[in-house]
Amino acid sequence: MKDHSLWKMEGAGNDFLLGTGRWAERLAHDPRFVVDLCRRRCGLGADGVLALFSDGGGRVKLVYRNADGSAAVFCANGTRCAALAAVRLLGLAPDLIVVTDWVEVPARVVEDGRRVVLDLPIPEVRRPSLNLAVAGELYSGVLLDVGVPHLIFRVDDLSTIDLEAAAPLLRRHPDLGPEGANVTFIRREEDGEIAIRTWERGVEGEILCCGSAVVAAGWLEIENSSQDAATFRARSGDLLTVSTSAVGVNLEGPARFIAQVEPVLFIDEPPLREN
Repeated sequence: MKDHSLWKMEGAGNDFLLGTGRWAERLAHDPRFVVDLCRRRCGLGADGVLALFSDGGGRVKLVYRNADGSAAVFCANGTRCAALAAVRLLGLAPDLIVVTDWVEVPARVVEDGRRVVLDLPIPEVRRPSLNLAVAGELYSGVLLDVGVPHLIFRVDDLSTIDLEAAAPLLRRHPDLGPEGANVTFIRREEDGEIAIRTWERGVEGEILCCGSAVVAAGWLEIENSSQDAATFRARSGDLLTVSTSAVGVNLEGPARFIAQVEPVLFIDEPPLREN
């Protein structure tokens, strides 16, 4: 058991710094520290951080922050990583509850710890048909909520989408309100797998995989087909599956430890909580 440790983890290419003990306290309450650690090249580099706290009775509390230091109520890939860390580092059983700021998420670590299944509520459809005009183009999609908002667009060819140009404008489109949304484009391939690209809030860039975007898009695919599951190929090459359950949807995907980390920069000890 590692009571006070900092780790690099990733889930389908979505990478995180996860802390327990005093590291968890620092990550949860010091957004400037989070920004320093998450910077690519000048820091350790991560899409976000996971602060993990034992909650007793087969439960752990997860606090998530984006790379820009902002808090988010849910991160699906991060929740899978947190579940694996709770089993490996805190000694919890493979069936556990991860308490997020969105909902309590039942999780199951399977396949010798290589994959994790999350039991999630059905995504909330906020706007079933949304037409947004940016830079002379009209984009038609669906706005859903999976703890965080997601714009989902179905397209015929992902390679022609200029995500760097379109996604920042869509992400902050005035029709979405002040919080904006994550932006995702999907395409069903001939083999039935769904290719996906996501521009994520808080990272403000394209990432290799956004788990909650997979859940949102997966639910749409299931609702618009006769199938009860949808398989996604992330840009990392990893496969994730969304399937129906008795009360909601399941997300199954990989979670991996990369390394234990001992930073030598940014380790001055300011107060843990900002007033």
